[in-house]
Amino acid sequence: MIGLTLDTGALIALEHRRLRMRGVLAHALATDQRITVPADVIGEWWRGRTDTREAILAAIDVEPLSEGLARSAGEVLAAVPGATLVDAIVMVSAASRGDIVYTSDVADLERLRRRFPSVRVLGV
Repeated sequence: MIGLTLDTGALIALEHRRLRMRGVLAHALATDQRITVPADVIGEWWRGRTDTREAILAAIDVEPLSEGLARSAGEVLAAVPGATLVDAIVMVSAASRGDIVYTSDVADLERLRRRFPSVRVLGV
């Protein structure tokens, strides 16, 4: 089963209870889809503890930044001028599992998708 990888914009959409992301999360949980968020995304999103943020964390798998993931992301940064480290990590992470990525920055991740044609990028 294809899993989901969420970026910072997707977490913000969940936090703000956006209808589309609430539906995505509910469907993923109901069908036992894995929901992965790279640890660097948590750092970009986290602004202190709230019940909502804790509930989101309880529903996802946080992927630690390994050396291999960091190296692969660095190679992506070298190949795609203007890409950000967090976006590169999100795409490398998703590609390692064949996940669908949910983002608020579709255009930025679509530029990176040229390196990862198997990854689908969907807007929040």
